[in-house]
Order: sequence, then structure tokens, then C-alpha cells
Amino acid sequence: MVSSGSRLPLSMLLQTKEATEEEPRKASREDWRKAKELEEARKAGNAPAAVDEEGRDINPHIPQYISSAPWYYNTAGPTLKHQRPQDDEKQRSGIDEWYKRGVDTSKPLVTKYRKGACENCGALTHKRVDCMERPRKVGAKFSAKQIAHDEFIQPTIVSDYDGKRDRWAGYDPANHREIVEEYLKIEQAKRELRAQKLKENPDLAEEQDEEGDEDRYVDEVDMPGTKVDSKQRITVRNLRIREDTAKYLRNLDPNSAYYDPKTRSMRDNPTPQLNPEETEFAGENFVRYSGDIQKHAQAQLFAWEAYGKGVDVHVLAEPTKLELLQKEYEKKKSQFKDEVKNKVLEQYGGEEHLAVPPKALLLAQTENYVEYSRYGKIIKGQDKPIIRSRYEEDVYINNHTTVWGSYWSNGCWGYKCCESMIKNSYCVGENGKAATTKPTNEVANPSETVVENDAPKMCPENQAKPPPAAVADALQTTDKQQSQQTARVASQPEGTTPVGGDNNSSDSSNSDSDSESEGTAKRGRKESKKSKKKRKKEKKRQQRREEKNSRKKSEGKAEKDKLQLALEAEEQSQRRAAELLRQDERKRPYNSMYDVKAPTEEEIEAYMMKRRREEDPMLAFMDK
Repeated sequence: MVSSGSRLPLSMLLQTKEATEEEPRKASREDWRKAKELEEARKAGNAPAAVDEEGRDINPHIPQYISSAPWYYNTAGPTLKHQRPQDDEKQRSGIDEWYKRGVDTSKPLVTKYRKGACENCGALTHKRVDCMERPRKVGAKFSAKQIAHDEFIQPTIVSDYDGKRDRWAGYDPANHREIVEEYLKIEQAKRELRAQKLKENPDLAEEQDEEGDEDRYVDEVDMPGTKVDSKQRITVRNLRIREDTAKYLRNLDPNSAYYDPKTRSMRDNPTPQLNPEETEFAGENFVRYSGDIQKHAQAQLFAWEAYGKGVDVHVLAEPTKLELLQKEYEKKKSQFKDEVKNKVLEQYGGEEHLAVPPKALLLAQTENYVEYSRYGKIIKGQDKPIIRSRYEEDVYINNHTTVWGSYWSNGCWGYKCCESMIKNSYCVGENGKAATTKPTNEVANPSETVVENDAPKMCPENQAKPPPAAVADALQTTDKQQSQQTARVASQPEGTTPVGGDNNSSDSSNSDSDSESEGTAKRGRKESKKSKKKRKKEKKRQQRREEKNSRKKSEGKAEKDKLQLALEAEEQSQRRAAELLRQDERKRPYNSMYDVKAPTEEEIEAYMMKRRREEDPMLAFMDK
């Protein structure tokens, strides 16, 4: 609503009252009714709209609290000037204008006192009362020495509402540029120093960088398990639920896991004697070192190392960027290792020693689970015993440099250092080797060599034992025959033959020889029968051994065939399962005709051999 009546300030009313000496009359009910009708007519469009002082129409639908101007605007008629932005007639100062600091050194230095200047320092811009310099004993007015520079004549700055509240008003960006340049110089010096250390000793430089970057983010990370209450201005820790058992009450032994009352933490397991499945609380280290905690710790360490090398990355601010950088770093690191390995193999060879072992060897694992503490104590499982020999190892006796059994010759064991076949004998070194070798030219009688070759060879240990009775008799007869033959040869003169000799002597000798030949033939027959029986027994034993071995081989082959069939069936079932997983769920066939039965030992063994183990370090080579 636009009021048609005038709203004059009190001062103007007093002036008009003084001028006219007439009081303004009060609007009557008739005048109020006419104003109301005019307002309704303007809203209906039957009457022309009100016009302001600039000749512009005023919308009659504007409410009265908007169209009515305050009394201090001194308006004489209807207007909307108070609702429009006011034109500032004052010239505002620019954003770069500010008070100058310091003194004006652009002017030449003054050497004489100037009239009207400060009597203390000699500057023209202030008087002695306003001088900020220490009062001199003899002022510049009388000494004309060390006359100070004039201060700047400060401009008159007119600021608007925002300019008065500008917190960066008067800031010189050149100052910040100096700070940036200083830090850039420091970083450049650090890089040069780091490069020099890398050239001298790369490992030492990396260790120093890691030591220097240990506490880089300590101040930025809040302590876990705390929250700050802004009202009370204190740190409130997350308390446990009152119904839960306190950590220090789980094991009352004072020598058990340590409980820190300040942080309310117990890192070790308070009840290590219980099974892991039965324990309700296994220590805070169990939660700290399980799940993805180790991956996060590795990512945090990589972020610190990257930040130390000059890469701007943070594990909490940019996790995706950090993960991509870590993958790229691991990829390049593996490529670099492969290149170095290939260069070494090309230069020195030995690639056949790095071949991947067969799959059967990769799956040759044990199910014995042993869990150790960080002090080396067995927590769970049993330690595998060390296989030791029943004999003392590397113990040399009687001047020997090798052990008994290091030499083998003609079915006998001995010492390799002296080739002695006698156990616990004294070693004489190379002299013993020379004594055991007998050259053939030392044998004087060929008959003796024949007898020695025909006789069975025995080890020195067996020679000390008495021979059996049959062997002793045979040795005695052969000794007698040799002695008689040598006697006959010695009794004959040189150049004569035994053909034309004495008849008696020849007859007696023939009879003796016939009787002896008959006795030897009987003994030979007995020995041949015994040897035949022994050979038959040996043949029977050999046949039994062969049958037993063949039976074992056939059984082992049958077991191997069963295990091979079970392995093939397990591989086929795994391939079938992989194909089903690749298919859509709506296209998978039903499995209602599956025969449920207990698996055999071969099927269990095949499953254990083909089972995928995520913790296996050789898992990456399984599909190659």
C-alpha cells in the first residue's frame, strides 16, 4: 500500500509550524476513506498508479512496509528510493593502496638542518614532540649530524564495509615469494645431498631416509580410541561396556600378559594355555596383525617412503592414487629384478638350477601345524625332532683322516685314507696304500698264484675267525700235495726224466697217488653235493624274494592306479565346478541325481593334493 499523505520529519514540521504558526490538521474519517478507495482503484487498474520523484510508476501491489520510507530520508512524496542501492559519491581506495612503511630513502641525504624540521632527528615530517627516536644529547638542530630521512606522507584511505574487514589488507605478496624461494633452496640442497649419499652408499642413504621419516605423520594422526569433548575441554576415552569382563581380570597371574592402565590395553594373550577356538580375548595384537591390517601398514610405509623421495601422496587423503602408485612400483621392481637376474644368468649361466620343481613336489606338504611365540616357544603343535645318527659324526681315531666305511674294495669296507680293511687299525697314510698293492712280478711260483687265485678272498676281519671244518681239510690236503710234488722235483737230477726210473719206487708212488686221488675225489663229490644243495637253497630264496618283490610292486601299482584315477576325477570335478561358476545361475543344471557316499582314501588324498592353499608361497607357480 502506498500512502498518499506526506510524512514529514519533525524538524520540517517545526519549521512549517513556525512559518505558518498553524498545526497540521488530523486526517478525518472521510480523508481516510478516500485514500482507501484510491488504493483499491489503483490495485484494480481503474486509477493511475502513483509516481515517484523521478517520474516512474510505483506498483500499487507493493506492501506498505516496503513502500513507506523511514523518517530520516526526508521524503516529500511517495518513493522507493530507499529500496534501491545507494550511489556512493565518495571515491573508495583501491585494493592495492595501503599505508607506506618505513622512511623515504629515495630522496638524497640531507646534511644541513632545515627550518621547521624536528629538533631531535632533523626530519621534516614530524615535530620534536612526536619524534620516536631516542633523545639526543645534542640535537640535529645544533649539531647538523645524522639527520634522519623523512617519513612517507601517508595517503588517506577510504575503505568500504568489506575493505575495513579485509584480513589481508596491506599484505605484500613479495614477502611470501621470499619464503617460497627460501624453502625451494632448502629442498634443492636436500635433494643434492641425498643424491650424493645415494652415489656413495645407496643402502646407507635409504636407512637414513627411513629413520628421518619415522615421525613425519605423528602429529597429524589422532590417537585411536579417543574423542575430544569441546564443551568440557577434556579428552574422553571410549570406555568398555560394564557387563564385559575387564582385561586385567582374565588372568590374575602377575607374570601373565602385561596390562597398561593408562591406555587400557593388553597386547599379549592372557590365556595362552587355552585353545584359540575357546578363548574370548586373545590380546589386542591378534586384532592388530590380522585381516587387512598388514596391507594397510605396508601402504602406510610405502606412503612415507614415497613422501621422502619427493612424491606428494597421503594414505588417508589419496588412497586410490597411493594404491596405483604402489602397484606400478611393485611391477617396475619385479621387472628390474628379472632384468638383473637375466643379466647374471647370461653372464654366468646356471639357469637349469632355477627351474620350477614338479607339481608333485610342490604339493608334498605336511599337515603338522606348529605355532610359535615371538620368543621361540612352542604355543601349539609339536616341534619336528632333528634326525640324528646313532654314531658319532666326524670323529677320527688312530691317526685316520676318514671314517670307517669310506672305502670299499672286493666286498670289504675300510678306511679311504690308508685303504686298510682292518677296523680300529692305526693309519700309516700312503705307506699303507703301497703295502696293500702287490705287483705280479713278485710271485715266484706260478702254482702258488693259481692256488691263491682259486682260493676265496676274505676280508682281514673274516681272516681272524677260524674257518669251518670242510674248508680246513681241503686246505690241509692241498698243502700236503704241494709239499710232495716239490720233494719229487728236488730229488730228480738235472737233465733226467722220471720215465726210465726205478720200478719199485714208481709202483709205490703210483699206488700212493691212486689212493690219494681216490680220497680227494670222494671229498670233491661230497663238497659238490653240498654246493649243489646250497645253490638250490639260494635259488629257492631268490625265487621267494622275487615273488615277494613282484607282489609288492603289483600292489603298489594298483594303489598308484587308484590314486591316479582319483586325481583325474578330482581334476575333472574342479573343471566342472569352474564351468558351472562361469555360467549364469538360471542356466545351471540341477544336481538331484548325485550319489551321496563316503569318500575313499584315494579320493581324500586326491582332494588334499589338489586343494588350493592361499597361504602357499608357491601358489603363483601352480598354473604354469
